[in-house]
Amino acid sequence: MQDKRNAFVKFNERNEQLRQQYGEKYKERQHSKGKLTARERIEILFDEGSFQELDAFVRSKFNGNKSEAFGDGVICGHGMINGREIFAYAQDFNFMGGSLGSAHAEKIIKVQDMARKMGHPIIALIDSGGARIQEGIASLSGYGGIFLRNIKSSGIIPQISVILGPAAGGAVYSPALTDFIFMTRHTGHMFVTGPAIVKQVLNEDITFEDLGGADVHSSKSGVAQFVYDDEESTLLGVRKLLQYLPSNNIELPPDGDPEVLAPERPEKLKLVIPDEAVSPYDMFDIINNLVDQDSMFEVAENFAQNMITCFARINNQVIGIVANQPQVMAGVLDINSSEKAARFVRFCDAFNIPLLVLEDVPGFLPGREQEHGGLIRHGAKLLYAFGEASVPKITVITRKAYGGAYIVMNSKNMGGDFNFAWPSAEIAVMGPEGAVKILYKKELAASEDPEKLKKKLIQEYRETTANPYIADEYGFIDEVIDPSYTRQRLIDAFAILQNKYMDKLPRKHGNMPL
Repeated sequence: MQDKRNAFVKFNERNEQLRQQYGEKYKERQHSKGKLTARERIEILFDEGSFQELDAFVRSKFNGNKSEAFGDGVICGHGMINGREIFAYAQDFNFMGGSLGSAHAEKIIKVQDMARKMGHPIIALIDSGGARIQEGIASLSGYGGIFLRNIKSSGIIPQISVILGPAAGGAVYSPALTDFIFMTRHTGHMFVTGPAIVKQVLNEDITFEDLGGADVHSSKSGVAQFVYDDEESTLLGVRKLLQYLPSNNIELPPDGDPEVLAPERPEKLKLVIPDEAVSPYDMFDIINNLVDQDSMFEVAENFAQNMITCFARINNQVIGIVANQPQVMAGVLDINSSEKAARFVRFCDAFNIPLLVLEDVPGFLPGREQEHGGLIRHGAKLLYAFGEASVPKITVITRKAYGGAYIVMNSKNMGGDFNFAWPSAEIAVMGPEGAVKILYKKELAASEDPEKLKKKLIQEYRETTANPYIADEYGFIDEVIDPSYTRQRLIDAFAILQNKYMDKLPRKHGNMPL
């Protein structure tokens, strides 16, 4: 009996020691930096009282580390988010700057393996100074183990990284291997080499924010897909994203609210396309009049804004939307928009999320900068992504669909399951004006009134070549549809495609033009 009492005394003492470790002084240190503690972040992220910690009492195995603190700078475990099981780890900057040592890495690797084995998403809350210098090669080895698990889990379970503090050096590559990255402004930073190294090597002064802040990575580098002003909003954003994602590559995305709220004014779709072919319009006016009310959740909204990628629901079914944005650069395809869309398409395909393509694309962006930057290679990524995707794929051509860009945007011959067009669609090798200049060069040069002749020829070209009815007659689109009935046609088409199955040729993997 005495031994049993002693065992419970020891048990209670350890728990009390752990509780005191995360006391008020611990909170004050993190709050003074304008950040939440690792435990506060977990409390916001998970359903109340559902998080269960693993390996809470692990200590550093490194001989030179004299700290008696539990956990080795990372909190790992699992719990419920929106009623679904999720694994997570949260780095603790209060312990040696959240640096990664061998025990720290082993804890992360354990939850990565458990998440993959059990088929649950994993979330990484990053707040780390990088590799723990004191542990040398052991720390670097730990990163290697984490990266390998990121790769093994890719396409099997959703992986989400949340940058709430620094992510420096090797610490950036685990987030880069995950599916989505969230960042908090002013406190979240990512860079391979920090401002001090930049100053030393290049003699260039640059701040943490300008080098690797949230706005830089969401608008310029494209590394981060979601940015929020504070940590609570960032973590609530993660909870919202998970509402659109299945737990693994075997399951389907979760259902939303059983009461479907259809758009209020679908007839407005007839009025969205301007009378003038060169006039811009906002593609969101179309999206919001097709999908269920308040169901759209944009991905990478600040990067390559000439391309829209977002999740939404249509008749309560989760879909991924890829859409040209005529309001930005006329919706043209360039390096950044091609890569942004390709990555989104591949994610949706990996996790059984049907795709809707809304197309209004005048072509690829011309110029030396784009060609020298590898436009051909990057454009081929989107081509490859659509061609490889086996989920249901539906395209609606709202206006322009010219040249190679028409092919790339999930054309019928690239495997589109249903390809519709509105009466306003223009489908051709190139735009009417460019085509007329090439086809009627001699006639225009010899004309007494070349402008009048050009207008006449452009109109004839639209009537005889660049209209959806020609494509419809050849079977390159399935139907020209009334814009007002587009939502219902999409609901019907996605329903038909629920049992879609594609045989795949045996191979290890294709060689995507990375």
